Amino acid sequence: MKQQDLIQEATKMRERAYTPYSKFPVGAALLTEDGSLYTGCNIENAAYPVTCCAERVAIFKAISDGHHSFSQLAVVADTKRPVPPCGSCRQVMSEFFGPDVMIHTSNLGGETKSLSMDELLPFSFAASDLPSEES
Repeated sequence: MKQQDLIQEATKMRERAYTPYSKFPVGAALLTEDGSLYTGCNIENAAYPVTCCAERVAIFKAISDGHHSFSQLAVVADTKRPVPPCGSCRQVMSEFFGPDVMIHTSNLGGETKSLSMDELLPFSFAASDLPSEES
């Protein structure tokens, strides 16, 4: 799937977002290594901390279906610059994405910025930072 097709899928998902509080709909589209497509939109809640971002919805859907290898993710919102994923999403991405997985950030104006996982979140906290049973 081409980058632009992935961005179009994310743009379509944006329309399904549930955002009665922020009025800030976001859509995401995730491509697995085997070519499967998973989409997500942000889903808000009156108890703000339990809100889930579009990127995490797409990732969690893919993981729950047994996928663990990803090639690229697109995220779209109505922002002045290509929309950057929040810190929580970046941390979740770093758990499941290899350093070379591409993240395409975009806005409704068609601006796009693509970064690898390593560029998006350098020096991320990882499982290797946790104490091992051998320590």
